[in-house]
Amino acid sequence: MAATECEGKDGTSADLLKTPVLSDDDSKTTERNEEFEDGIPLQTPWTFWLDKAIPGTTAEEYKANLQKIYTVNTVQNFWAVFNNIPNAGDMQVKYSYHLMRDERYPLWEDKLNQKGGTWRLKCHKSDTERVWKEVVLAAIGEQFTAHVDKDDEVCGVTVSIRDREDLIQIWNINALLGPRATVLQKVYSLVPNVKFLGEFYKAHQSHHAYGRH
Repeated sequence: MAATECEGKDGTSADLLKTPVLSDDDSKTTERNEEFEDGIPLQTPWTFWLDKAIPGTTAEEYKANLQKIYTVNTVQNFWAVFNNIPNAGDMQVKYSYHLMRDERYPLWEDKLNQKGGTWRLKCHKSDTERVWKEVVLAAIGEQFTAHVDKDDEVCGVTVSIRDREDLIQIWNINALLGPRATVLQKVYSLVPNVKFLGEFYKAHQSHHAYGRH
């Protein structure tokens, strides 16, 4: 299945391309900036993705509906994209941003992801934008490296906008090594004044929808 659990009853597979990410009164648009190929290099490229939760989709349908925003490989390139896409707090319900290492898909069944899982944190909507920004910066700055096993790696981060509270996810590549990590403690240190509504770890293959076709 997909990176986020599908919720809600409305929507079709075509809505991802037709529905605006922002409410009608927001004038920001996505810009694809190619002016900053030179600059301070990131350790690895990272790719921004956008999706909308659509109930009943298969893994292949979900993958086909993903929108790739941009792959960044320098600090300047990252800010050129991040500052010109809608803020997480401005997105409509059911939409998600993913920032994935290299160009891997934010898909549980992807061969690069299938043995991994995610740390999941539920947060108040008033905190979403701040938490997302700090987690994204920690990811591209490799700040989670010291908080996972030497044979593990953080490979992505996700923010999902939902009806009551929002969901932040941090992806790793080896679910068996998740219990050894201190990733959540790192997040708490990044946003010490944020009170999360819940947090837990879940292996991709433990999802009831994993591999459904």
